Amino acid sequence: MRRYGMVIGARPEKIDEYKALHADPWPGVLEKLREHHVANYSIFHHADLLFGYFEYHGDDFAADMAAISKDPLTQQWWQATDPCQSRLPTAGDSEWWASMEQIFFML
Repeated sequence: MRRYGMVIGARPEKIDEYKALHADPWPGVLEKLREHHVANYSIFHHADLLFGYFEYHGDDFAADMAAISKDPLTQQWWQATDPCQSRLPTAGDSEWWASMEQIFFML
């Protein structure tokens, strides 16, 4: 299992919409994440930032993320949620959410 942390900007005028979407997420999107070994997924909000955390329990992260990104329902979900976010300048060239380095873990 590998832990992933990521961060992205939150558009202040869209944060209520973003929270409403995540208060009732689309079951098919959640099912697709589970199907591709994503678990314990959380998103936190502070000021103009969103912090995401999830655990990956598979063997081929790149292939699983590619399969999720090709899912038509997930693509529709992103069309609804992406306008609520703003990509950070520190994100990698191919990243929407900027990856974070884990520096501490307590079990």
